[in-house]
Amino acid sequence: MATFTQKSNDIFIRAINDYHLTDNVDANINNPFERDTIENKLYLKCWIDTVQWHLEDIIRDPHIDPVEALLLKRRIDRSNQERTDLVEQIDSHFLQLYADVKVQPDATINTESPAWAIDRLSILALKIYHMREQAERTDADEQHLERCRQKLAVLLEQQIDLSSAIDQLLADIEAGRKFMKVYRQMKMYNDPATNPVLYNKEKGKEGK
Repeated sequence: MATFTQKSNDIFIRAINDYHLTDNVDANINNPFERDTIENKLYLKCWIDTVQWHLEDIIRDPHIDPVEALLLKRRIDRSNQERTDLVEQIDSHFLQLYADVKVQPDATINTESPAWAIDRLSILALKIYHMREQAERTDADEQHLERCRQKLAVLLEQQIDLSSAIDQLLADIEAGRKFMKVYRQMKMYNDPATNPVLYNKEKGKEGK
């Protein structure tokens, strides 16, 4: 039976490959998994990561038009918010899944929640895809290819280690050896009530 991370990695690969059928940041997502399932959320998570990966490439063009760059920056900000929201939805899935687990008296908390570890696994799948792409280029010299092959080997080892750690964490939570405690996002710069640039601007409008 496949572990959770084996299923996740398969879904991530599918999302990345589906995106690269068009390699277009404006392409419509065609999520193949049933809505409200964890599989659907994992696919959407990796799709968002993949689009943002390419937005980050585009915005680093030294000749990009400043107006276009600002629009892209705003889009990347929205993408980051969507990504964070989705991570919290994935954590909610685990909170519900393990809600009835009897926590052992000596249970400990992990440094990060399962979903934030899965977030890193999704990004890692992207790194592997694009590093493999670099390692197989036909227009690059051998030195570049060898460097990328070495980096790819490290990324693949990291994927194995991270996958194992996540599966172990989930097993520990299920057995009550670890417990989940999720701290919801508190991004102050997105909130008009806590970003001084935004609330001072609103006050300025009110004073006119």
